[in-house]
Amino acid sequence: MSESAADLGPPLFADGRHKEPTAERVAAASHFILELARALHQHGTPAHRLESALSAAAQQLGLETNFMSTPTSIMVGIGPIDQQQVHLLRVEPGDTNLGHLSTLGEITRQVVDGEISTRAGLAQINALAKEPPRYAAWLVPVAFVMSSAAVACFLKVRTGDVVVASLLGLVTAIVSIFASRRESTRHVVEPTAAFLVTALAFTLDGVLHTKTGYATSLAGLVIMLPGLTFTVALTELSTRHLSSGTARLSGALVTFLGLGFGLALGAKAGAALGEDLSRWLPNLADLSSRAPLPNWAEWVALLVAPLGFMVLLKAQPRHALPIVVASTAAYLTSKFAGAAMGEQLGAFLGAMVVSAGSNLFARMKRRVAMVTQVPGLLILVPGSIGFRSVTSLLDQEVETGIATAFRVAIIGISLAAGLLAGNVVTRSVNRVRI
Repeated sequence: MSESAADLGPPLFADGRHKEPTAERVAAASHFILELARALHQHGTPAHRLESALSAAAQQLGLETNFMSTPTSIMVGIGPIDQQQVHLLRVEPGDTNLGHLSTLGEITRQVVDGEISTRAGLAQINALAKEPPRYAAWLVPVAFVMSSAAVACFLKVRTGDVVVASLLGLVTAIVSIFASRRESTRHVVEPTAAFLVTALAFTLDGVLHTKTGYATSLAGLVIMLPGLTFTVALTELSTRHLSSGTARLSGALVTFLGLGFGLALGAKAGAALGEDLSRWLPNLADLSSRAPLPNWAEWVALLVAPLGFMVLLKAQPRHALPIVVASTAAYLTSKFAGAAMGEQLGAFLGAMVVSAGSNLFARMKRRVAMVTQVPGLLILVPGSIGFRSVTSLLDQEVETGIATAFRVAIIGISLAAGLLAGNVVTRSVNRVRI
């Protein structure tokens, strides 16, 4: 055992050697669990993984605990039920940070294995919060552009449309970065970005006569679509985390509506402006490349998209290869299985492959399964279909909107079932699983 692990004497959790831990040990272990809970929540851990990871860690530390997680708070009860102390942690939902989640998983493993003490682990968690951003600021807009260009390739548009989608992805990045810096504009990022991106997309569509305004808008806004949130919410509901799942599902629906509202306004403004510009500048239509995408573009996009996700999700560079492999496996499984057996079964099998593969990888390498699982799911989530459903409803195409919304729900349930099936197949029950 390292010297740092001895600052509180022998470990509290070493094979039950301490049947009656001292008050000082219990206080240190409790403090560690509370800060670990806050950090895991802030960096995007779903309720079912959060509670299972914390319960496993607390049990190894000799604590009797109960947890309840919602998207904005965590309740932690520590001690026997007749003497229980309840702690309420108010936590602002943060962006998913796979790099910090990986480090937190390593810290937790070291603490429960007795390699470091709870105080040393707590110091490392506090130091983690003060670390500078993992990637340079200029890489974030580049990642937006990469993701938008890749999605445009998946949508089978023309070569010129990929360039337009890349430009729209840059616009989304600029709006997201600058609007998120102020409290007054933080809550209107989605509708603002949707309006600007869609207005620009339909303006270019009117001038260049490409008829791909919707597809390029979707590619430009893909990072803001809450498809992953929607899938995680259904997974939480499936695992009986009803409070967290319901709240997260409501948040996803509100985001969909905000994006749909911005798209509806932007489409009307952009169409009108594009029509006027096309009359004044009729020769601009010749500038658009109408060449179809080559067959290899989809495979390049399958490499580019996970790398863009890696930057946006703040994953560690050493995880680049596993992330690309997981995303590729999920996409190819979903594509070929969906073509043969339907998109619902394709989504189920794709999610099961990425879930089972991520759990096996995490077990063998003693790492965090979410590092490869989240990027793999981003390739599969039905955010674009949900976007289409909202826009249909806003255009008063009620029947089409409801049918598309039902399709979104079925695919989302298929993804959630695939995630749970992957856990069952691999029996991924580690001592601490995040």
